[in-house]
Amino acid sequence: MNATNRSHGALVKRLEFKDGCGPDRKLPPMRRIAHIDMDAFFASCELSQYPELRGVPMVVGGRRSDAPTVKPDGTREFARLRDYVGRGVLTTASYEARKFGVRSAMPTMTAARLAPDAIILPVNFELYRKHSRLFKEAVASVSSVIEDIGIDEVYCDVSMLEDDSETIARRLKTAVVEATSGLTCSVGLAPNKLLAKLSSEMQKPDGFTILTMEDLPGRVWPMAASKINGIGPKANERLASFGIDTIGDLAEREEPWLIEKFGRSYGAWLYRVAHGLDDRPVVTYSEPVSMSRETTFERDLHAVRDREELGTAFKALCDQVAADLARKGYVSKKIGVKLRFDDFKTVTRDVTLPSAIGDARSLRKAASSCIKRIDMVRTIRLLGIKAGTLSRPGSVEDAEDSAQLELKFE
Repeated sequence: MNATNRSHGALVKRLEFKDGCGPDRKLPPMRRIAHIDMDAFFASCELSQYPELRGVPMVVGGRRSDAPTVKPDGTREFARLRDYVGRGVLTTASYEARKFGVRSAMPTMTAARLAPDAIILPVNFELYRKHSRLFKEAVASVSSVIEDIGIDEVYCDVSMLEDDSETIARRLKTAVVEATSGLTCSVGLAPNKLLAKLSSEMQKPDGFTILTMEDLPGRVWPMAASKINGIGPKANERLASFGIDTIGDLAEREEPWLIEKFGRSYGAWLYRVAHGLDDRPVVTYSEPVSMSRETTFERDLHAVRDREELGTAFKALCDQVAADLARKGYVSKKIGVKLRFDDFKTVTRDVTLPSAIGDARSLRKAASSCIKRIDMVRTIRLLGIKAGTLSRPGSVEDAEDSAQLELKFE
């Protein structure tokens, strides 16, 4: 059966009277969910500071020494990728840089070979947080039902708004541009979160797309299956082994077959998303799962010969995580460490504590106990500290348990 010729009537029929609404009962407003995704967010934030770089290949991920300098004539001089030497990775790349094959999370030295003349800027998280707050306040001015899913993207329920979908999409885009002094976003508007996210990718950058369930055969099913958030590289490879490359190919398969091949839970989910079904609500509040900090060293460090440098980095990371916990009002009961060695092998260890902690000293003791369980046979490329199983301080015991904790790690 060809998925694009599949009748949409059966799908609509399954949804038609889901709430028990008969013809004499007034139907609730049609569900409309917007996904708003900022365009090349970190790079765009930098361009707001350095407008002379518009249209120029530019990446973010340099060191402080890569910050621009002001020449005697008042113009700015920028560092170039060709001059970079180090072990860092890129945070983002402008659309102009992406044309050379440069992308986020790419080793900076690799990017330098692809686009040596591209401008490189250091990361400026203070600037990004500022624009993130302005962007989200702008979206809230259109609808207050918002789910925050990252520094540069949100879901927004606009079901109760009286305007048509195109007007709402334009209102969202205009509000963001005005609030951020020119930063653009891409908007997808659809009956659910799944389709909203897919649609926001369709006309990037600075576009908007409106999808309905009737658009599935013509606009969604031709898309690659990997476009669905939740189908990762391994799952996509397995789907391809069965000749399933597009969402339409997936929609052709019956649910029992998918369950047989991929398990009850994931197989049933694959069947639903292939047919555009997603009943997840827009969650306006959620607790963080964990907080973490990590650093990649400029050179590989030896556990003994570079003990002092490693110790300084370790203390700084623990202090930063403790500060994050204090600023957001959490304590942690599960502390973990992450080490990446020179062969890129990553090892993690964690410890669950008898009571939650939040201060830097206790965090260092817990993290130290984790490090002692790792065999340091190779030099270290990356070090990370993570605080999980978070709770509010008022929900845990403090004084007596904290004293016991000190004894445990002495």
